[in-house]
Amino acid sequence: MDKPNAKPQCPNFSSGPCAKRPGWNFDVLGSAFLGRSHRAAGGKAKLKEVIDRHRATLNIPEEYLVAIVPASDTGAVEMALWSMLGERGVDCLAWESFSSDWMSDVVSQLKIEDVREFKVDYGQIPDLSQIDTDRDVVFVWNGTTSGVRLPHTDWIKSDRKGLTICDATSAVFAYEMDWEKLDVITWSWQKVLGGEAAHGMLVLSPRAVSRLETFKPNRALPKIFRMTNKGKINEGLFRGETINTPSMLAVEDCLDALKWVDSLGGWKGTQERCIKNLSAIENWVAKTDWIEFLPETQDIRSRTSICLKITDPWFNAFDADTQTTMIKDMVKMLDKENVAYDIAAYAKAPAGLRIWGGATIESADLEKLCPWIEWAYLELKASRADASVT
Repeated sequence: MDKPNAKPQCPNFSSGPCAKRPGWNFDVLGSAFLGRSHRAAGGKAKLKEVIDRHRATLNIPEEYLVAIVPASDTGAVEMALWSMLGERGVDCLAWESFSSDWMSDVVSQLKIEDVREFKVDYGQIPDLSQIDTDRDVVFVWNGTTSGVRLPHTDWIKSDRKGLTICDATSAVFAYEMDWEKLDVITWSWQKVLGGEAAHGMLVLSPRAVSRLETFKPNRALPKIFRMTNKGKINEGLFRGETINTPSMLAVEDCLDALKWVDSLGGWKGTQERCIKNLSAIENWVAKTDWIEFLPETQDIRSRTSICLKITDPWFNAFDADTQTTMIKDMVKMLDKENVAYDIAAYAKAPAGLRIWGGATIESADLEKLCPWIEWAYLELKASRADASVT
C-alpha cells in the first residue's frame, strides 16, 4: 500500500496530556498572574474564575462545592478516598488500570475491612446491577486505559445511603454528567480541556460535605488531603484558596480552554465534538476487517480514550510480548512520518492502539489518520514476511 497523501494537521493523539485546543498558541498566556503570590487579590481572582467558569459551563448544582486541588485527578481521588472512606462498607469497581489502582488503595493501603471487589478484564465492565449504593462506591466514569465507559447511572439510587466517588477525568466535558447521582467527582485540566497537568478539580455534594464534617477517619491525613478545619469544611478551598501553590501559567491556560468551551456552547458543544470524533473511527473500523474496538459492546465504548485491538489471526498467532513489540513498531512508523504521536495502548493493557478523541481533536484529522494506521499495519506485515523468508 502506498503512503496516504493527506496527513493530520495536528498529530497529537496522546491520551494525556492531550492536544491543545485548535488555534492555541503561547500568546494566550500573556495575561497570566506571574511573579506574585497566588494569595494576592489578582491571583485569588484568577483561581476563583476557574472554579466559577467550571460551575457555569458544566451546570454544576449550586449546592455542590468546587475546588482546585494538588496532584491532578490522582490527587483529587486520593483526597476523597483517604478523607471519607471507612464510615461504612465499600464497593470498588475496576475494569482498567486506574480503577484497579483505586481498588488497591482501598484494600491494601487504607485497609478498609468491608470491601466488595468487582473486577473484570480490559474491554468489559462489571455487572452494575450487583452494586449496592447504600454502601460507598468507588468507580471511574470513563476508563482511560481500556476505552470502557459507564453506559448509564440507573444503578445509582437517588435515596442512597452511601457516597458515590467518581473518577471522571476522561469524561467531564465529553458526557452529560449526572451530578445528582454523584457525590464526589474528580477530573484534571489535561484531558478533554487540553490544559496542563498537575492540577485537579474536586466537586462535592452536600452529602459528601456532611461525611467530611461528621466522620473522622482513623488514619493520619497529609496536609494536601485535609479539607476540614476543627470539624468544619474549609470553605476557602472552594473559593480558590488552594492548599498549596498552583502554577499561574497553568491557571491562565485553563481559563483559555474554558473560554473556548464557552464559545462552543458549553459542555454540549464539546460533547458533540467528541461524538463526531468517535464516529470518524467507527466508520473506519466498520469497513476494516483486521481491527475492532476493545470494549465488547457499543454502549460502553468511550468517545474520548478510543481503544482498538487487532483481530487479524496472523497478528494474534504471536505471543503477547511480540504483539506489543509489533505495535511499538507501528507507532514508530507513524511517529517518524509525523502522522500520530503516542497512540500505543497503555502499558498494562492488551497490545493495541489508543487514540484520543476528546474535544480538542478535529474529526478531519482522525479521518486522515485512519489510512495511515492501515498503511503502517500492512508495512508491518510485509516486513515480518520478509524477515521470515530471509
